Amino acid sequence: MAISDALIKIRRNAKLSQEEFAHVFGVTRQAVQKWENGTAIPEITKLVEISKSYGISLDAILLNQDSRTVEKNSYHRELKPMYTDIHAWEFYASAADTEYKQCLDEGLDVSQYANLFAAVNALPNGEIKKDLGDVLFKIVTNAQMRPDYRYSEPSDLKGIQALRKNPAKKKKVDNKKALESKIEGAWIGRVIGCMLGTSIEGIHTNELLTLLKKTGNYPLHRFLLRADFNDEIYKEITYPLKSRRFADEIDGMPADDDTNYTVLYQELIEKFGRDFTPKDVAAMWLKSQPKNAYCTAERVAFINFVNGYNPPDSAVYKNPYREWIGAQIRGDYFGYINPGDPETAAEMAWRDASISHVKNGIYGEMFVAAMLAEAAVNTNIEEVILAGLSQIPHTSRLYESITKIMTEFKNGTAKDDVFALIHKEYDEYTGYGWCHTISNAMIVTAALLYGKGDFEKSICMAVETAFDTDCNGATVGSILGMTFGIGHIPQKWQEPICDKLNTSIFGVGTVKVSDRAKMTLSHLKL
Repeated sequence: MAISDALIKIRRNAKLSQEEFAHVFGVTRQAVQKWENGTAIPEITKLVEISKSYGISLDAILLNQDSRTVEKNSYHRELKPMYTDIHAWEFYASAADTEYKQCLDEGLDVSQYANLFAAVNALPNGEIKKDLGDVLFKIVTNAQMRPDYRYSEPSDLKGIQALRKNPAKKKKVDNKKALESKIEGAWIGRVIGCMLGTSIEGIHTNELLTLLKKTGNYPLHRFLLRADFNDEIYKEITYPLKSRRFADEIDGMPADDDTNYTVLYQELIEKFGRDFTPKDVAAMWLKSQPKNAYCTAERVAFINFVNGYNPPDSAVYKNPYREWIGAQIRGDYFGYINPGDPETAAEMAWRDASISHVKNGIYGEMFVAAMLAEAAVNTNIEEVILAGLSQIPHTSRLYESITKIMTEFKNGTAKDDVFALIHKEYDEYTGYGWCHTISNAMIVTAALLYGKGDFEKSICMAVETAFDTDCNGATVGSILGMTFGIGHIPQKWQEPICDKLNTSIFGVGTVKVSDRAKMTLSHLKL
């Protein structure tokens, strides 16, 4: 609509003749006539007067678009998010099946609501699903423990420590030069194991074994390479190989959450010291990385921090991933800086894990941190694992599962049978089984035991088993690097890394692994 048409409409709505309209604004009738036939345009001062007099925006007069009206309407209608654009990790009801499984494993009496959980899970994302998710969360938070539940699994530190069995005693570091080698070995071992696993993170056993056999890498004994693949493999394997990163095309270790956390927590200690609090960790998360750098339970906790939920509430508010592997991959640095002191390493790990996890989700991080602290002064793999176990409740599912793996090993059960046992107990084809703390901790334990101290064999076992390949490869590599030192890690594994670690941490970017190992020494308390 032209300006002339807008002015005619304004005048007629005001029930004024051209002469009367001209008188109101101090112009001649001829001037109004020219405005309305389009041969002239009012001066801007006159347009402003007309706009104010009749409560019509200049946009409406000049562009036939009244932004004030649009703005007013937006405040008086119900605003809703675009639910289809919300990531599943950020939409509680989209994980109703995970929440139900988690509740059952925790011993919560929710079985009578099984059909409701399933029905909500099947709904498309939208307002109804969100509202029903709120109902499910109320059910979960008010659920009682089943009377037949046989585990005792506290999430508070005192409760955890009260249920430890023969906690490992602090040991003195006798050889500081050897310790330097161990710490550097732990850093590079973690990076190497992560790189081996990240190339195929998310692949399942059926395709993984096919892939390894077709590339001459079965049993797994080297990095996967882009040069291994051809068009035939790309067509046969549905796993998205083309989008992955491989050791023959990287410029140092690519940024990955498994290695980001190790660097991030070194920065945490540098900023807050060894007495950091759970709230300090939350603050560090918010300032150090974007939301999309965090996954599953970490993504939920991050959003909870933003919305004002402080630890430990941030770990439980609408968090169906509260026992998943996320915390277990975060605790390495607390082991690095507490050589010979599994208890302090585990306590620091608890401070971190409690912001996003509960129960076995917490225990997983404490278990790994304590193992690393023990590995700094001990080369006996079984004793290293036992030191980790000694820091978590012996009444927990994680303790029971790790003990089961150790018993099978002591009884001479074949390696393949033990890994088959893990696959039987946890289904890698479900998100819950694939990413749970316990399933992956069992893999780490089995790889450490059956690898018998051999770095290559151990990280390859951890990755070849599928499940969370980069997490498990990184943890096993870290523990063995700490146990035996950097000299125990073959050069063929170190060379593609080039001592370079890329991160997505704001203000940190790319670092040298060796520099970070040296920096670790300044955080020790011997």
